[in-house]
Amino acid sequence: MSRSERIIAVGGGLATARAVEAVRDSGFDGEIVVVAEEPRKPYERPPLSKGYLLGSDASSAVYPFDARWYRERDIELRVGEAATALDAAEHRLEVAGEPLRYDRLLIATGSQPRRFTGPGAGLRGIHHLRRLPDATALRRALAPGGRRVVVVGGGWIGLEVAAAAREHGNEVTVVARRTPLANAIGEQAGASFRAMHEERGVRFVVPGAVQAVRGEGGRVAAVVLGTGEELPADVVVFGLGATPDTRFAASAGLDLREGGVATDAGLATSAPDVYAAGDVAATWNARLGRHLRVDHWANADTGGRTAGRVLVGEAAVHDEVPYFFTDQYDLGMEYSGYGDLAGDAEFVVRGDLAAREYVAFWLADGRVVAGMNVNVWDVNPLVQRLIRSERVVSRDELADPSVPLDALAGDGA
Repeated sequence: MSRSERIIAVGGGLATARAVEAVRDSGFDGEIVVVAEEPRKPYERPPLSKGYLLGSDASSAVYPFDARWYRERDIELRVGEAATALDAAEHRLEVAGEPLRYDRLLIATGSQPRRFTGPGAGLRGIHHLRRLPDATALRRALAPGGRRVVVVGGGWIGLEVAAAAREHGNEVTVVARRTPLANAIGEQAGASFRAMHEERGVRFVVPGAVQAVRGEGGRVAAVVLGTGEELPADVVVFGLGATPDTRFAASAGLDLREGGVATDAGLATSAPDVYAAGDVAATWNARLGRHLRVDHWANADTGGRTAGRVLVGEAAVHDEVPYFFTDQYDLGMEYSGYGDLAGDAEFVVRGDLAAREYVAFWLADGRVVAGMNVNVWDVNPLVQRLIRSERVVSRDELADPSVPLDALAGDGA
């Protein structure tokens, strides 16, 4: 590849940062341009609902690389500029009205939060958490303590926000349609997380649905449920999930699947020399036999690294087992596996579920399709090996702490 070539990465998240890192580390000496709609260098999002929201991390903790790192590697940052149009046939990207030629392009535009649009949506005191300014505003609202906080949504973001709000000394109510986290880890494990929050004073309204937010003087005063019940509130946080940001990819006619930009296993899209990674990418997964989109940090991290390799012409595939983690109060958890396969699988626990110190497995047709370690460490690599191996294992051996996991996982070959 010659110095006359240009690689452009569109997106301001971790996938972009890892991709351009891999491109430069490969020895590529052409132009690298990062285009990010937000007016800041690429950053990662887990601290926004964890350490940064708690106040234990500074804002600098969200950045994989500082501005000097990009300068030293001659990577141009065009931040605060939106990519508005793509002409894949002409290898041309329009950025803030300016056409930019590229040789290869990465789409890593991430996701946008689903927003509450019902009555009262414009009131002050309503928060959605996706970007750094969102987290800054929410931290300022929570930090004084003594506030009545209503969190709408029982997913990971909702419960992490609930934990942070309690740590700041606020009164917290979580409104969810079903057992918190049940969609991700099932009813039994979800109930364990709910119990942990209840032990720390969090109230749950389950099942619950929000009809409106009522205000006084332009600020939130209460959340109105579908039953008519009102929950007094000074701060309302909506954690309703996210949708891939496919705006300009869709306008260019790229193939979309599972709500995201469809790619093959090597992250190539339906357009020549255009690739996609991170939340926005729906990547072909041989294990599932379909496209898979993953909204978690590890997918951006590993997917970005793979994207960097394919952008410089290497043959690489993105076939990592999906992984995510959470930190809530004194609990730490790691999960690896395929949620779709785990839905009807047998739930097997090794350890003490009630004490929240265990490893759980989802067993389908004798094979581990997902695993989760809660306050048990240094086992996730073995869980990943078990999933990758597709070995048939017995339920009793999985549940028996005296049977070493490495014996069940095999040699990793």
